[in-house]
Amino acid sequence: MELSDGQERFIKRMRLGHLATADRVGEPHVVPVCFVYLAGCFYIPIDEKPKRTLRLKRLRNIEVNPRAALLLDEYSEDWSQLGWLLVRGRATISEVGAEHAAVLAALRAKYPQYREMALQGRPLIQVWPEKVSAWGKV
Repeated sequence: MELSDGQERFIKRMRLGHLATADRVGEPHVVPVCFVYLAGCFYIPIDEKPKRTLRLKRLRNIEVNPRAALLLDEYSEDWSQLGWLLVRGRATISEVGAEHAAVLAALRAKYPQYREMALQGRPLIQVWPEKVSAWGKV
């Protein structure tokens, strides 16, 4: 799916997204995530921030139900400046692959904190947009 130039500019400005997944029976789960958008796909790392396990609920959900949504939003006290982009699509989990090096380089360029984290060998969530909705200053 092709995004507009305005949508791509909005995505590049955003630092935080909210990933929504659902389990086999449709129970929703939403978490804040860091991401990059490359070659028509959103990539979300599983990083080294404290976690009890790497068998995270979002990964377990994607394994049984690949439908996902990613919300990017910008808030302002000046409500004429509000905007959001909602991406609905298919999520996959990638453990390794040719794109990993480019994705990790892009993540490290966007988020300096990732320069010190060992992201290699950790899963990446890929969200392939199928439907995009936007509102406001997007």
